[in-house]
Amino acid sequence: MGTHLSRRHFLVASVAVPAVAAVAAGSAQAKVTVDQHTIFTEAAAAYDVPAALLAAVSYSQTRWQDHDGTPSASLGYGPMHLIDGAAAQEARARADKPATDTLDTLAGAATATGFSKESLRTDPAANIRGGAALLAATQKAAGLQTGAKSDPATWFGAVATVSGLTSSQSQLDFADQVMKTVSDGAALTLADGSRLSMAARTLGSTETQRAPLARRASEARKHHHDHGPIDAPRGLDVEWIPAPYEQYGPGTADYGNHDLARRPRSPKITHIVIHDTEGYWDGVLKLVQDPTYVSWQYSLRSNDGHIAQHVVPDDVAWHAGNWYLNAHSIGLEHEGFAPQGAPWFSEPMYRTSATLVRYLTRKYDIPVDRGHIVGHDQVPGVDTPHIPGMHWDPGPFWDWEHYFDLLRAPLDRGTSKRPLRVGDVVRILPGFAGNKQPVTSCEAGKPDSCGDKDTNFVTLRLTPADDGALVNDIGLHQKGQPASTEVSDISARATAGTEFVVAAVQGDWTAIWYLGQQVWFFNPRKRPTARAVVGHAKVATAAAGKTSFPVYGRCYPEASAYTDPADVQPISPLIYTIPAGQSYAVMDEAPPTDYYKAKTFSTDTPNDHINIEGKDKYVQISLGHRVAFVRRADIDLHRA
Repeated sequence: MGTHLSRRHFLVASVAVPAVAAVAAGSAQAKVTVDQHTIFTEAAAAYDVPAALLAAVSYSQTRWQDHDGTPSASLGYGPMHLIDGAAAQEARARADKPATDTLDTLAGAATATGFSKESLRTDPAANIRGGAALLAATQKAAGLQTGAKSDPATWFGAVATVSGLTSSQSQLDFADQVMKTVSDGAALTLADGSRLSMAARTLGSTETQRAPLARRASEARKHHHDHGPIDAPRGLDVEWIPAPYEQYGPGTADYGNHDLARRPRSPKITHIVIHDTEGYWDGVLKLVQDPTYVSWQYSLRSNDGHIAQHVVPDDVAWHAGNWYLNAHSIGLEHEGFAPQGAPWFSEPMYRTSATLVRYLTRKYDIPVDRGHIVGHDQVPGVDTPHIPGMHWDPGPFWDWEHYFDLLRAPLDRGTSKRPLRVGDVVRILPGFAGNKQPVTSCEAGKPDSCGDKDTNFVTLRLTPADDGALVNDIGLHQKGQPASTEVSDISARATAGTEFVVAAVQGDWTAIWYLGQQVWFFNPRKRPTARAVVGHAKVATAAAGKTSFPVYGRCYPEASAYTDPADVQPISPLIYTIPAGQSYAVMDEAPPTDYYKAKTFSTDTPNDHINIEGKDKYVQISLGHRVAFVRRADIDLHRA
């Protein structure tokens, strides 16, 4: 079953297919040792480069993928991500943008091999040879020894130089990542069950070559840190570009673009929200510095993962479209466009984002799971009228499974491959590379414009059949529109890492409770797209004697908790009602019940910038594509 995968996954087409083709459908997984395959060993031998190092550079750049010759946002091509610097500068000139420091690794590879730029862009094998030749030429220029059997550690400086990255810190991070990949090994499991891997190897010391680059990176970081209260792990490439907290009108309510607070003491920080910018880096930085616009805590640049911090986590940024989630979350904006996905969601950006989130979750005691590290597309509307306007980024092309691997909390941890039973909590795990689900209209008015992109979800249908009707989200489509496969329509998608309760099993199809309905997804026994959660999973059902229970988009206090009756916030149920007999996976048994009142500029305003806490209890559940909250009094909790 592995032979149908597209050329877009270079190693699936060029490496895995020969091995998988001999594997009968439904048999054991095919395994390919990437760094011992001829595509790398021949290129490495031709230019006296260690094959393991070459494979590690490719993995750290693109995770061994070619993307069908489509360039990244920084115009990097192929499995080695060779950057067309000349084209990048031409594009900036056409857009009337100033030239930047760009390493033209594509031109360097062309010079080193004699291959045309076109072949390096479009032929994966040539691209890998270009990467090998460029590494070897850089190593020789530094007066260092080459050799296919040489210690990869002695290539640290060459790896940093040919990374295509321009700052000392990003080059250092990349070279460190490559050496870690060589030392630890790497693996990639494809959606068809085949597995690509490279073995771990012993490395010598990198310190001689690493030290001067680390000193330069440290000096650059000092410049960044001198300009603001950066909250990030030591050694991460972060600068301070503050979002303004200032008035822009005559009234105390005319201010922007965030609120001062005393987090995590009050309110508590419970969530990380992953966004994409839907805009380019320079423009996004201008927006966040506009007091009349909104704000978020961190921005991440696509080409190198560089981070800008705008709001300290103590304060409340305006990013989620849900005031309750704003008060309890930290927002990360990733440069990119959700309908395009992979060209923008680069490996350096995934890595630095995960490094930052690991730090934030430890510091603020945020659970590392898909109930607390959520996409903007999972944030619920505060009430029913607001549901259709909620955002859908980072969208179907963000690789949640890889991201959680980088967070060192793999999404398959705590799951079992055993056959599913009714009542199990099941976690969606379709794999990303090779997971082709129907997505359309990535360009307005062009239904077939999405191409052959990998996706992070399984498609949900009303019947257990490939042609079954798509599940519709009545909150999203309040005017009676049908569900669709359009890129922005989240109605019929269960995303990687989210959890639901099994309602039925029929052959290779599994039914779950979702938005008050029983819905189906394809879950073949030999290559499951979901697994049972083991351990202490909890589920919510209607409380004894109740025929249904309502759901909410926020956990606001009961009216009696407010000192001033004018402050009372409505507790408005969403359009969905959950009948008795249905069960929903619990993601948090005790989210805070509170309302952070911040209506005016300055914390000196009497009776403002206060956190009003209630006694009513809520539970966070996985309702559909988005999370939701239910009152504890309306439900019973059970072990799955």
